[in-house]
Amino acid sequence: MNSFLLFCKSYAGDLKRIQRLWASVERFNRDRIPLHISVPEADRALFESTIGTPDGLVWVSDEDIVRANPRADLAHYRAWDGRLSQQVVKSEFWRHAGCDNYLCLDSESEFIRDFYLSDFLHPDGHPYTVMHQAKELLQLAANKEISRIQDDYHRDCALLKSVFSRQGPDYDFGPTPVVWSTKVWRDLDEQYLKPKGITLWDAVQEKPSELRWYGEALLHFHSIPLLPIEPLFRVYHYNWQWHALRRLGERVGTLRSEYLGVLHQSSWQYEWDAGEQARRKSWPSRLVRSIRAYLARFR
Repeated sequence: MNSFLLFCKSYAGDLKRIQRLWASVERFNRDRIPLHISVPEADRALFESTIGTPDGLVWVSDEDIVRANPRADLAHYRAWDGRLSQQVVKSEFWRHAGCDNYLCLDSESEFIRDFYLSDFLHPDGHPYTVMHQAKELLQLAANKEISRIQDDYHRDCALLKSVFSRQGPDYDFGPTPVVWSTKVWRDLDEQYLKPKGITLWDAVQEKPSELRWYGEALLHFHSIPLLPIEPLFRVYHYNWQWHALRRLGERVGTLRSEYLGVLHQSSWQYEWDAGEQARRKSWPSRLVRSIRAYLARFR
C-alpha cells in the first residue's frame, strides 16, 4: 500500500488548537496513520514540552521542509508573512517526508468520528481529490446578499485557470483538509516551475492559492486519476454561516453521517488563540469582535 501520512503546519499561536486536533486524532484514527506536525524551529520546544512525543505523532521543523528543496531560499520563509509561507511549507512537505500521499490539515481541524485510510485512498491506492463548485456556500452568501464572497471566489478561480489556459467551470479544490499526491506536486515543479526558472515560492507570491495550484496542476498534467469527492470536513468560514446552519438544526451530532470533522476559521473563533497571538488583541479589539460575533447571528 502507498505510504500515507497526516500533516499539519502550525505555530505557537495555534498551540491550543493543535492540542484539540491531536486529541481527536488519538481518539478516531482507526488505522493509526502517523500525524506529522510542522512548526518553526523557535516554537518546537514549546509544542514538544506541552504535548510530548507520543506514538503516532512526529514533530517537524518548518526549516527542514524548506531545506528539502535545494532550489528554495530559506530567507523567503523567514521574511514572508506567515499566511503566505505556510502555503509553501504545506505544499513542499512531500519532499521532506518522502510519502506518496498525505492529508493536509489546518490547525483548526478537529475529527468528530472514526476515520480510515479508505476515507482518503481508493482501493487501488489512488488518492481522492476534494473538488467541487462550492455551490452551497455561494448560494448561502447570495441568499444573504453578500456578493463579495461570490466575486472573490470567481476572481480567484479565474486567476489560476489562466495559468494553464483552462476553460470551463470554476472549481474549488478545498477547503482543508485535502488529500494531496506527491505526483501532482512533482509534475507542477518539473513541468511548469523549473522550465520557467522559478520555485513554488515565486508562484505563490504571484498567485497565492496553494489549493488551486494543486488542483489546476492535476487537471492540466493528469498526474493521477481524477477521483473527486466533496469536502471531508464541515468548514465554517464565517460566523454568520455557522449561525445560519445552527438555526437549521446543524450540530456535531448531525454532521457525523456526512463529515469526518469540523473546522472553525481562526479569523473569527479567536478565543482559541494562544501566547502572543492572544495577547496582541487589545480589549477594544476584543469588544468589537464580540459585538460583530453577536450581530452575525442575525445576519
